Amino acid sequence: MLELYQFEGCPFCSKVRQRMTELHLDYIIRNVPKDAQEKREETLLKIGGKAQVPFLVDPERDVKMYESDDIIDYLNENYS
Repeated sequence: MLELYQFEGCPFCSKVRQRMTELHLDYIIRNVPKDAQEKREETLLKIGGKAQVPFLVDPERDVKMYESDDIIDYLNENYS
């Protein structure tokens, strides 16, 4: 199942969530608190190498990616 690391209030994360909803995708939201920068950095650095959201993990295709526009392009190419 797709996983989206994000935090509420992030417009880039919102854009990705909206597209995932439009595509009727099931996914897991991993909220990474904006105000807990140390925890966010630790979590995201460990799994992806950058302390940045949104961050998409697609375990079925072994894909991990940042950047909302890249994520949306990926979703459109693979799930629309």
